[in-house]
Amino acid sequence: MTVMPRGSTIRRDAGIYGYERALRRAGLDPIAGVDEAGRGACAGPLVAAAVILPDGKRGQVPGLADSKLLTAKARDRVYEEVRKRAVAWSVVAIEAAECDRLGMHVANVEALRRALFRLDTRPSYVLTDGFGVDGLGVPGLAVWKGDRVAACIAAASVIAKVTRDRVMAEMHELYPQYDFDIHKGYCTPEHQAALDEHGPCPEHRRRFENVRRSLRPDMGQNVGSPAGVESR
Repeated sequence: MTVMPRGSTIRRDAGIYGYERALRRAGLDPIAGVDEAGRGACAGPLVAAAVILPDGKRGQVPGLADSKLLTAKARDRVYEEVRKRAVAWSVVAIEAAECDRLGMHVANVEALRRALFRLDTRPSYVLTDGFGVDGLGVPGLAVWKGDRVAACIAAASVIAKVTRDRVMAEMHELYPQYDFDIHKGYCTPEHQAALDEHGPCPEHRRRFENVRRSLRPDMGQNVGSPAGVESR
């Protein structure tokens, strides 16, 4: 479905909860939002989350916004509020090797589907960020900049982002030479410099051209080993 159902209208000043209110007026509830984090990174997993927020004041999460617009501390606070208030939520990760095997778009769609299917509560309608996702089993709507205008998508973006950031911080303990805790696997100049010096580790996505360029024969067999671990 590419349009809002008949009987639902959204005012320009409806705010971040306008989509959910309009869908509920049309008799559609519960409503799930899905979003991902890490699609543009060249290292680490792709993480997707799905969230169903309750109707009423309990579903109005303090400080909720697009995860990219929040500070790390604010995201952590919102993350805990979403987990506490949600009717249901889920999160899944697709590791770098599977992203390489599937390709990023297919991996992204698969991650969103898996997150939705893991919800304990089956939604009646799904809101996705930016593009439609087939095979969800229920009607849905792709919302342009959905993580900024739809509460359930924003909530999913926070769950996905915080989960992935924590994974990358743990990954830093294994591969400190890349500073994953700082850039979270995205293609920053600092990350590229580390790639050029050390070559890729197993958590790098080989489909990315900058990662492939760093696969040089002179790197030897220690390429991709955790710090302090000799590759044999």
